[in-house]
Amino acid sequence: MLRIKNSIISKAVKTKVSLAPLAGITDFVLRELIRENAPDALITTEMISSEALNQVNDPVIIKRTSEQSPIAYQISGHKPELMAKAAQILEPYADIIDINMGCPVNKVVKGGDGSALMKTPDLAVAIVKSVKAAVKCPVSVKFRLGYTVDSMNFVEYGQKMQEAGVELITLHARTRAQMYGGSADWNKIRELVNNVDIPVFANGDITSVEKAAECLEISGAAGVAIGRGALGDITLIGRIEEYFKTGKILPPPSLEEKIEALKKHLYSEIELRGENVGMKFVRKFYPYYISGIKNAAKYRSILVTSENLKEIEDVLNYILKEEHSMV
Repeated sequence: MLRIKNSIISKAVKTKVSLAPLAGITDFVLRELIRENAPDALITTEMISSEALNQVNDPVIIKRTSEQSPIAYQISGHKPELMAKAAQILEPYADIIDINMGCPVNKVVKGGDGSALMKTPDLAVAIVKSVKAAVKCPVSVKFRLGYTVDSMNFVEYGQKMQEAGVELITLHARTRAQMYGGSADWNKIRELVNNVDIPVFANGDITSVEKAAECLEISGAAGVAIGRGALGDITLIGRIEEYFKTGKILPPPSLEEKIEALKKHLYSEIELRGENVGMKFVRKFYPYYISGIKNAAKYRSILVTSENLKEIEDVLNYILKEEHSMV
C-alpha cells in the first residue's frame, strides 16, 4: 500500500506521467510546450546547481508560470547546507523539490554530485534530511540502479531515502557506468517498488505510448518519467497522459505538426534569450525534430551552423515542401 501524505504527490501519481529533468534541456520554454499538451502531468526543471544558485540567482533558470504547476525544481550538489539553502531559494516557485542523485556526466560525478552520491549513501541521507528541514513542500529524489553493475544498491538506497523523508522516487533503470547505453531494466524497478511504500516513477527508454504502458506493467511503478523520449515530440507526454486517463491512443504528430512545434520552440527561445543566444540554444533540438526524414543529416548540418533566422525558416519550409513532393 502506497503511503501518500501530500496532495501534490497524490496528483502526480494520479496522472501517472512526468517530464523528467534533463540538464540544459527542460528549460522554461520546453516545459511550456509540454504543459500545453499535457495539462496535468508533473513537469521538472533542468538540473540546477546548488553551488551556482547560492552565488547567482539566474532568473531564466528559475522562470515559471502559474500554468506550470505541478512542477518540481531539481537541485544538484553534495553539500547538505548548500542544498538546503538552494531548496529555500526555490521553494516559492516549486511544488516539489527534487534532488538529483542520478546524473552520470563526468564533470558532475567528479565533483561528488549526481550518481556519485550512490557511493556515499550516508551523505545522501544527510542531504535529504537537510533539505527536508529547510522546506515545507514535498521532497523527491531521482537516482539510478547503482554506480556500476557490481554495485547495484538501488533497493537499500531507496529504503534509506524513504526513511530520510523522501515522498517520491524516480528510478532510471540503468547504472551510472551504462550512462545512456544499453537497455533500461524495468524489472529492476519492480524490485524497488516491492521494497518501499512511497511512489516510484519508472524512467528509461520510454519513447511511445505503447512503451509507457509496457513499462508500467513490467515495473509495477506508480508512473513513468519521460526524458529524452519527449525531445522532438512535445505531444508524447500528453498522449501518454491521455492513454492512462481514457485508454485512448492518440496518433503521433505529423511532420507538419513537428515542424510547427519546432518553429514555436525556436521563436519562444529567441523571445526568452534574444535572437543570437536563442538560435544557438535550439541547435541541440534540431536532430530530434527532423529525425527519420530523408536527407536529415544534410538539413541538420545547415540548421546547427546557421546564424541567420531567415535561413533556418527557409530550411524548415523546404523540408515540408520536399516531403510533400514525395507523397
